[in-house]
Amino acid sequence: MKKGQTAEIERPKPVGAVGAKVVEHVRRLIEGGSLHPGDRLPAERDLALQIKVSRPSLRSGLRTLQAMGVIEARQGSGTYIADGPPKLGDGPLRFLAALHGFTRDEMFEARRVLEVGTAGLAAERATPEHIALIADEVTSMFASLDDPQTFLVHDLQFHRVVAAGSGNPVLTTLIDTLAELVFEYRRVTVERAKDLKESAELHRQIYRAIKDREADEARRLMSEHLSMARQAQASEEEPAPHNEGERPKARRAK
Repeated sequence: MKKGQTAEIERPKPVGAVGAKVVEHVRRLIEGGSLHPGDRLPAERDLALQIKVSRPSLRSGLRTLQAMGVIEARQGSGTYIADGPPKLGDGPLRFLAALHGFTRDEMFEARRVLEVGTAGLAAERATPEHIALIADEVTSMFASLDDPQTFLVHDLQFHRVVAAGSGNPVLTTLIDTLAELVFEYRRVTVERAKDLKESAELHRQIYRAIKDREADEARRLMSEHLSMARQAQASEEEPAPHNEGERPKARRAK
């Protein structure tokens, strides 16, 4: 290189753009029938050569696919196409919730739109296995009335299983993802829940309507449950009252 001559530096492509190439490649393999649920992806070195990208760019694309629920990494075994119902990572939804300030009312409105219809579909389509799983969650809810955090886990799992019973993988995925966000909202307030037994009983009624194939009743009960749940959570989030005669402590000046 001559003195004073500036070397031309090759600028790398944005990782996001190259990562999208990885996502597109895997999508074409799935659509073409070369990859099926449960299939193992080629080793990173081989896959990077196939797509003609660097290993870091490949990993960026694989992380995107994993967040989308398309692939799953198994420790010591490799990376596989997800088997079973699709699952979206809750990270993007949490980010959007923080960014846009999702409100409690907006969350329950979304749940009502999705879950009322889904309960009706579950009453029409749920398999005996789904119905047995729903019954197990109801039993677990009654068994954990004195443990609000455990009760909440079974409450949300109940809704996931009902969604799975609808036989619609799109609804199953959306409700499963939304359940993760609902859990984050409620886990900090559920300790103040006033009547978990009433909630468990309404879940049991939804289960019975699904088991008896009463779609209209399942939809009605799910709508009633979500209305009551919204009122209950609003009560949970109210500031705790001060004892009579007790004044709030003044903040210490900085």
